[in-house]
Amino acid sequence: MLAVDCGDHMDRMRVETEGSDGAVNVELLNDAGYEAATLGNNEGLTFSFQTIADAYAARASFSVVCANMKDSATGQAPEWLKPSTVIVKNGIRIGLIGATAPFAAFYELLGWEATEPFAAIAAEADRLKGETDVIVVLSHLGIISDRLMAEQIDGIDLILGAHTHHLLEEPLLIGGTTICAAGKFGEYVGRVEIGINEETGRPLFNASCVPTAAMPEHPAAAAIISVYRESGSRRLSKVIARLSEPLPADTEREAPLGNLLAAGLRRWTDAELGIVNAGQLLGGLMSGEVTAGQLHALCPSPINPCRMRLAGAHIREALEQSLLPEYIAKPIKGYGFRGEVLGRLAVDGMSIGYDLSRPPMNRITSILVNGEVFDDERIYLVGTIDMFSFKVGYESLASAVQNEFYLPEFIRDVIASELVDESALAASRRHRWESVTGI
Repeated sequence: MLAVDCGDHMDRMRVETEGSDGAVNVELLNDAGYEAATLGNNEGLTFSFQTIADAYAARASFSVVCANMKDSATGQAPEWLKPSTVIVKNGIRIGLIGATAPFAAFYELLGWEATEPFAAIAAEADRLKGETDVIVVLSHLGIISDRLMAEQIDGIDLILGAHTHHLLEEPLLIGGTTICAAGKFGEYVGRVEIGINEETGRPLFNASCVPTAAMPEHPAAAAIISVYRESGSRRLSKVIARLSEPLPADTEREAPLGNLLAAGLRRWTDAELGIVNAGQLLGGLMSGEVTAGQLHALCPSPINPCRMRLAGAHIREALEQSLLPEYIAKPIKGYGFRGEVLGRLAVDGMSIGYDLSRPPMNRITSILVNGEVFDDERIYLVGTIDMFSFKVGYESLASAVQNEFYLPEFIRDVIASELVDESALAASRRHRWESVTGI
């Protein structure tokens, strides 16, 4: 048996992961006997360079492979990260090459250089030809890239895919390359039996996906998780602020906690306006002590602040959509989002008048920005979230002429900074949206 992970085994939505900086995830892979893993964006982009290095270098008993990631300070991969490894099983030499989605602009802010993956994979495949019987790519690139890889790069026998959460119940065969994928969230385990054709020397694959729903939790895994849940909860019990009044949240209408986050994003990014979808918040805050664990529970998304240079017309389009039920209740999956629905837009730095009796996309009657009439032709500096840059939810907000990302901070860090500011708390209760009909 050779057990491998294709990335994203760390998700900071879990208290155990958040509270241990990913140590629990590494310990689980160790205990399960994994021998190789590649980097997913959940590992590479949600932890600092040093934190992820500490998690792997100090704890991992398996090889971490990724051919297209380097330390930007040295231009070389760190010692704990190799482009590939060779593991022998039952006399078969298996070469494992790792690659991850090159979100270069984000990785640069964390001290990484993410390079074009195909060139790095091709170089490793060429180098491993004489040393291996089978060449396998642990791909955190997505199904479209996996297909292109099979078409364009010679020498790859098997691609094990991830990133786009695709499930291939039957493997794909493109040329001489077999492509497999086991979906998301551990709902399936991918199983590939590898043999060698005695006549041709070519590898043979028998692949399937095994559902895990009926499998009981392994006692050793449960014990590891329990230990880290307790230590993580203790770590997250740190008191961030003390509130004299509750801060409600609401996905369907304006609420103080959404306003607080929008204002915090504006200040954090030194922008004119703040815009965020209320669906980022899974609940509000009661009066009294607010802990790091509470903030994590109500805002678990690994989403970062972002400053956009955005034309007024694109902002107006999103604001109009924010008044439509189909946008407010729109389910969103992926792109770091850990909520349920998109939710209405919370804003700061502007006041908006609207009339719900008017036709859709023509309901806004007035917009003032810091006391001045809103200009559809003007470029505004907007403090918002990186999710919108991926054309998710309010798609017009992806039309920025320039984006600037802020890592490794998450939007819950923005909320934490606002909770200790009494003037910010008071301002969050001021309405930004005003109905001219009272509806």
